[in-house]
Amino acid sequence: MIPVQLSAIERTFPPFDLARLLHTVFEPTFGRRICILIDLPDLSEAKGCAFLENPARPIQKQAHDNFFKVLNDDVMDRLGMVGGEMFAYEQTGGSNLDMPDLCVNMCGKELSLEKDVYPNYDIILCISTFSATAPLTAFAKQYGFRGATLHGVNDVILSTGLAVDYYEVSRDAEKLRLAMTKADWVEVDFTVDGHDPMTVRLQLDGQEAQKSHGLCQGDTPDVANLPAGEVYFVPTGAEGAFPLKYEDGTLGRLTVTGGRIIKTELIEGKQSTIDEHNRKLMDDPMTGVLGELGFGTQVLPVSGADIQDEKVLGTCHLATGRDDHLGGHITPDLFKRRQNATHDDILFAPHKTPNFDIKQARMSKGGKVEVLIEHFQPAAYLRAALAG
Repeated sequence: MIPVQLSAIERTFPPFDLARLLHTVFEPTFGRRICILIDLPDLSEAKGCAFLENPARPIQKQAHDNFFKVLNDDVMDRLGMVGGEMFAYEQTGGSNLDMPDLCVNMCGKELSLEKDVYPNYDIILCISTFSATAPLTAFAKQYGFRGATLHGVNDVILSTGLAVDYYEVSRDAEKLRLAMTKADWVEVDFTVDGHDPMTVRLQLDGQEAQKSHGLCQGDTPDVANLPAGEVYFVPTGAEGAFPLKYEDGTLGRLTVTGGRIIKTELIEGKQSTIDEHNRKLMDDPMTGVLGELGFGTQVLPVSGADIQDEKVLGTCHLATGRDDHLGGHITPDLFKRRQNATHDDILFAPHKTPNFDIKQARMSKGGKVEVLIEHFQPAAYLRAALAG
């Protein structure tokens, strides 16, 4: 992979090939039993794949047309796999919330994920609206299967982030992981148009960096998050402030202390949005805990979905909430309300946050400070690591 950020025009991708993707990610595949999970707001739409007639179900249609159908047409034969069934469970309504046990097959028959699915399949693909990485990882370890979560799949992701060579992705992720592992801290400086700059420091205490690299090989229970391509840490503490762009476009200044967001203040937009966030932080303080710091490692086009866009080289992201699937200790039972036990990524990228910039992201490692990112571009230290 070329260690600079390129536009979609400057990089070409091979056609998406489901057999190649599954063989690379899950080797070995021969004799393995595979199935697909989707989420639906109304399980009655599963019967006869009625969701295909609903234009509000583009992700589920992707799951059917480009995974379920292709899997059963020839991919299972090519890879020596069996199964190929598809099941639907009720949408959770939030990122990485616990999944319900009730599911249905495409005939509408009610089944149990824990009795009829998890114990009976070796490889499970979850193609959903909301990420299920955290709960599915826990079930994989309990029941012994491997899997992949591919929430938010769209045409751009299919033709780029899922079409790449994941051996190459894994190699680049490892190069950057080695460059950042055992960091003592990372600081990120933000500038916001017309407002005071902000800096947040994430304490890392020399921990081993981890990577999301797309390979889930062998028979060790695990779940890959696809598209992959990320180096990440579970912060041990955090102090400072950073900006957040809310879904309605409101900009807030978030104050962090003791590893947790304690308040947000209005920069521009709706005060009511800020007030609602502050109420949630007061009511359930665990919702403000910073559970992840991540850096993208791939050269990819913007897809409009964070699952791919956070993997782009030159971007970074924080996440609040549960982090048990990342090796952290924030579990759903620590939240006041179970529906608050989400893992929510906060992506900093030019297309997502055009009115503020990462002036610089730097780390302290082994007594030296190294610049990682400047103005959403990988700095010389990361470029040299990729070139090595």
